[in-house]
Amino acid sequence: MKKLESNSTLSTQSLLNLAHIFQLSQELKDYFNKDFLDEAEYPILANLFSNLYTNKSVADRIFQCILDENTIDDRASKTLQSLRKKQKKIEQDIRSKLNDMLHSSTYSKYVQENIVTRRNDRFVIPIKEEYRSQIKGFIHDISNAGSTVFIEPISVFEMNNEIASLKKEEELEIEKILQELTELFCPYIEELELDVTLIGKLDFIFAKAKFSKSIQATTPILNTQKEIHLKNARHPFIPKDQVVPISVDLGESFSLLLITGPNTGGKTVTLKTVGLLTCMACCGLNIPCDENSSIYVFDHIFADIGDDQSILNSLSTFSSHMLNIVEITKHATENSLILVDELGSGTDPLEGANLAISILDYFKTIGSLTIATTHYQELKQYALVTDDFENASVEFDLSTLSPTYKLLVGIPGKSNAFEISQKLGLKETIIAKAQSLMTANQIDFENLLKSIYDDKSLIEKEKFEISQELKRVSNLRKSLEKEDEEIKRQEQQLIQNAKIEARNILLQAKEDANEIIKQMTSTANGKDLENARNRLNTKIKEIHLTNHESHNTSNLTSSAKTLQAKDIKPNMEVFVTTLGQNGMVLSHVSKSNEVQVQIGNLKMNISIHALTLPNKTNKNNSSSAVNNARVSHVSKTKTIKSEINVIGLNVDESIFVVDKFLDDASLSKLQSVRIVHGKGTGKLRNRYSSISKKSSSC
Repeated sequence: MKKLESNSTLSTQSLLNLAHIFQLSQELKDYFNKDFLDEAEYPILANLFSNLYTNKSVADRIFQCILDENTIDDRASKTLQSLRKKQKKIEQDIRSKLNDMLHSSTYSKYVQENIVTRRNDRFVIPIKEEYRSQIKGFIHDISNAGSTVFIEPISVFEMNNEIASLKKEEELEIEKILQELTELFCPYIEELELDVTLIGKLDFIFAKAKFSKSIQATTPILNTQKEIHLKNARHPFIPKDQVVPISVDLGESFSLLLITGPNTGGKTVTLKTVGLLTCMACCGLNIPCDENSSIYVFDHIFADIGDDQSILNSLSTFSSHMLNIVEITKHATENSLILVDELGSGTDPLEGANLAISILDYFKTIGSLTIATTHYQELKQYALVTDDFENASVEFDLSTLSPTYKLLVGIPGKSNAFEISQKLGLKETIIAKAQSLMTANQIDFENLLKSIYDDKSLIEKEKFEISQELKRVSNLRKSLEKEDEEIKRQEQQLIQNAKIEARNILLQAKEDANEIIKQMTSTANGKDLENARNRLNTKIKEIHLTNHESHNTSNLTSSAKTLQAKDIKPNMEVFVTTLGQNGMVLSHVSKSNEVQVQIGNLKMNISIHALTLPNKTNKNNSSSAVNNARVSHVSKTKTIKSEINVIGLNVDESIFVVDKFLDDASLSKLQSVRIVHGKGTGKLRNRYSSISKKSSSC
């Protein structure tokens, strides 16, 4: 950018970098327009993407002229193309002339190898050292062994000079091209700087999102009550399948949490997890914990974790800790979070414990939220009897002598020094002596802690089992709700089918009524009217019978289990519920959940939802349907209707029905028929139109 502002000529690499900025801006715009369908849902991102500046013509010009950081394309200018063409022509002439020399009878015995090579950008030939005087020309190099000299024959001297001259002209032309390409960017310096800034912001935003996905993080709630509520929080650098989550609540019931327990139990990791997740939330990062976790935006987060002792600076462990504590007390406010590890350690235990109590009281007085770890029993007792203090401990499994890293809030931890020493094999006499040195009050307190600890552990175990049971109940409820929705959907489908059937019946009744009215108006003969009334009664009975049979078929179909895609295979016999016929499956299930089924000589695509396993009832119904069809064929001319309704059928199903209808109409010598179908995509209409044309032509 500075070179552009000072009108300096940029290198090929710099020009490519600038062109890539425009190219990347265009790619980002295309990505946003393609993958983010509703820009109003992403107002911040939409603003960043929309402000990106693109210039395709400039970028294309750069990529057309520069092949890579070391190569300018011949097409960059006509002059450059002409110069390089001349160079290639002269180089070919030189190579041709030198090859003739290498293979001539006069010079072949002087030649070390039959190759044309280059030295100092001039074409030369390798000559044996003893024959160097036999070739008139200029020596440009000698081999390491001294047995070969590389001579430029006098016959190609001028041609090599001409190539050198052309190369100088080429360099000047390239410099001119680079200057012209540099000037293309000069009017867009501000736009380039804006693009670099916006691309950096977008890169940061998407990096945060990618990191959030990698640690399966969630967006915390930012509260204004100066509280921390972390549910199943995980340290972001510990793999999820290895980390033991912790839950911490601070600021609502108490403002100071005192964590105790054995070494390597997870006290320090708890401090780091709370501090790191709070910092992440304040920086706009998602945090690895459960939904509805809440964080307060603190003005400062102070931490005294680790040992900064230094011999060079005469700092002991205690001194290094106290220097940090001094700085914290100077700058901490009521809106600060303070994390202190091993408070008061490194000095006399009694003095250290009292000093730690005093420091924690100060943090409580100014209103800061504080989490501290300690081994001092005095601090455990103080937290038990002091308002706004709360004890916590890290769980330890004595049977395996290993920590479980679970945080138990509400009870102080035990050091378990005697139990651990006994498990490790320390002599019983030594342990008994140590236990005898404890006072009665100390023993009572330890027993109280053990009782509370055991009860809390049992409660936590039962709480975990209850939570697992609640999850199973929740999953079962979701499953039942899904089944209920499916039943309702099937019920709606049955109602819809019933409506369609009722509509068909009404259409048939309307047609019969119109026919009778027509006869009544055309004749006054009482006998004819009586015959018309008898025919109407007969059709009403037929409709009643048909509805009854349809009802039975519907019950049969609903009781039959619909086949699943995995159960349907070629050469399998099935029952087609929509046609009431048995058929043979000819193909595998397609992506649209259809298979090709053959019924008699007819092949059609049927949805797998309309297929069930054939049974005796299906086969009997199918056979009876065929027999009924044969019987009714005789009286077809008397009962055939001039209209059919195929609303709700797909193309293959309707073709089967309509073909039969047209055959019956043809046998009955009807002049015209009417096919009622839905609007849809027009496939049925087009199919029937073609059938109609064929029928008309016949």
